[in-house]
Amino acid sequence: MNGTDSVTGRFAQKRAIVTGASDKGIGGAIAESLATEGAELLLLSLAEPARLMKLIARRGGIAHWKHCDVTDPSAIQSCIGPMLEESELDILINSAGVEAAGPVESLGDADWHEILDVNLRGVIEMTRRCVVRMASGGVIVNISSALAFAGCAGFSIYSASKGGLNSFTQSLSWELAPRKIRVVGVAPGMVYTPMIHKHIAELNPQVREQIERAHPLGVGTPQDVADVVSFLASRAARWVTGVTIPVGWSPHYALPSAPFFDEG
Repeated sequence: MNGTDSVTGRFAQKRAIVTGASDKGIGGAIAESLATEGAELLLLSLAEPARLMKLIARRGGIAHWKHCDVTDPSAIQSCIGPMLEESELDILINSAGVEAAGPVESLGDADWHEILDVNLRGVIEMTRRCVVRMASGGVIVNISSALAFAGCAGFSIYSASKGGLNSFTQSLSWELAPRKIRVVGVAPGMVYTPMIHKHIAELNPQVREQIERAHPLGVGTPQDVADVVSFLASRAARWVTGVTIPVGWSPHYALPSAPFFDEG
């Protein structure tokens, strides 16, 4: 991966890895924002974000994509090894995540194991292998969720995975601070992504009203999250570490239960 002096912006000459980058999700919006401001990207996901790659190229950015399962240590090393051999890493965005919802006793073993594997263990696996080649002044941004703070019936395992991620963020920040590496998190409320479209369609008017009250600024977009991540990854946030920032929602108002999980 070679940088370019012609690219300017907050992240010019910076190298970043973004996991879970897709054409329409939060990871893709983050990648687009970083590339637009000069970062050279390595995107890791299970499916190639072809539209995103074309968009970044059209805007003069540099992005490479590799198929990668973040729960597979050997796959991670194979994907990131060549990049980290060439130069140090400046930014790691852990955005890969999965969701499966329902009453805790109804989730199959494969479903809840996958949630913890991708949302928590995958972040740890990726971070362990990237941090050894992270530059002084580097930053790790973990994408958490409002459900790590405010419970919601039907999302107990998902909430646990993101709560664990918040704790990982906080403790790792102390560990890496002597190396001048920051670790922060972003916990979005409800965001219009393909992951939630299937849920939105099943909400009744009462639950919609509850969601609106819990999101005083309205339901968010992937770009809303990307803008916060870009700030945290930039030098403007150089004195911010060890926190997971709630965005778009009020932590003082409980999230509504999910009536579409009622099996009665």
